[in-house]
Amino acid sequence: MTKIAPIALTIGEPGGVGPELALKAWLKRKEQNLAPFCVLSPITILTRAAEQLGQDIQIKVVSDISETSRIFDDALPVLALDAGDSPPVCGVASAATADIVIESITKAVKLCEAGNASAVVTNPIQKSALYAAGFRHPGHTEFLAELAGPGTVPVMMLANAKLRVVPLTIHIALTEVPKQLTPELIMEQCQITAAALQRDFGVEHPRLALAGLNPHAGEDGTMGTEEQTIMMPAINALRAKGLNVIGPMPADTMFHDEARENYDVALCPYHDQALIPVKTLDFHGGVNVTLGLPFIRTSPDHGTALNIAGKGIARPDSLIAALKMAAEMATKRLATGA
Repeated sequence: MTKIAPIALTIGEPGGVGPELALKAWLKRKEQNLAPFCVLSPITILTRAAEQLGQDIQIKVVSDISETSRIFDDALPVLALDAGDSPPVCGVASAATADIVIESITKAVKLCEAGNASAVVTNPIQKSALYAAGFRHPGHTEFLAELAGPGTVPVMMLANAKLRVVPLTIHIALTEVPKQLTPELIMEQCQITAAALQRDFGVEHPRLALAGLNPHAGEDGTMGTEEQTIMMPAINALRAKGLNVIGPMPADTMFHDEARENYDVALCPYHDQALIPVKTLDFHGGVNVTLGLPFIRTSPDHGTALNIAGKGIARPDSLIAALKMAAEMATKRLATGA
C-alpha cells in the first residue's frame, strides 16, 4: 500500500507547550505507531525544549520535507524557520514571535497544497499575542480558510474515540446564538459535515443528530420556538436531499452511551453545548478537526498552557491523537483518490 506523505506539524505559540509536545510525540513515535511528521520551527526553539526536558533528542534539519520518512525513526525532522531577533520566553506569549507562528502555518498549508505533505497538524496558538502583532483573524480556523482560498467554508469538529461534535456557532455570546442560527447555516454545516464523514472517516451513510437550542428541545414551543421555526425547516430540507438527520433532540439526553449509538456526529447550536460532552468523555484525547478545507487539518483540543510551559509536565495525548487522526484521514483520501 502506498504510504502517505509526511505530516506538517506547526510549532504553535513558541512560548507555550507546543515545542515540548512535538518532542514528546516524537519520543512516543514507535509506541504509538505514528506516521512520520516534520516540525516547522526555528531549530533553537526545539533544542531549548529538549534541554528543558533533560532528554538527548536527536533533532535534524531537513532541506525538504520529503526527507522526513527516511530519518524519522532516528531523529525529529525539522524544516527550519528564521528565529528572528527576539527569542521566545517559556510561559510568555509575545507579539515579537508572531512571524514565526504565522510562517509555520503558512508553509505547512503550502506543503499540503503542493502535495508534499499529507496533512497540517497545528500546535495551539495564543491569539492575544497575534492580535497585538496585527493578526486580523479570529483564530486558526479563519486564517486557514483564507489560505485555502475564496469560497472556503470551514466547519469545526471536535472528536475523540467516543463522540464527534460540531458547534454550529462558536465564539459568540449566548444571546447572539438565536440571531446567527438560521436554516441556511444549519444546512450548510450539515452538508459539509456529512461529506467530510464520508470522505475522511469512511462513514458511508452518515447519521447526523441535531441538538435543540432550548431545554427539552423547546417542548413543542412552550420553552422556545427556534426548534420549530429555524431547525425543523432545515432538517426537512436536508432530509429531502437524502441526508439522514434526526432531531431536534433534547441536549440533556443525547450524550449518554446508548443515545450516542444512534448517530455519527452531533451538531449543537452553541459552543459549550458541544464541547462540554466531548471533553467530559475524553478530555486528553480530544482532537479539533477543521472540515470544509481542501487539505486535512487537525489540532490538539487544548490551548497553549503558558502556565506549565517549560516545566516538562505537559501531556502529549491530544497532539498524538491529532497526528493519528490526520494520518487516518490522509490514508482514506489516498485510498479513494479524494
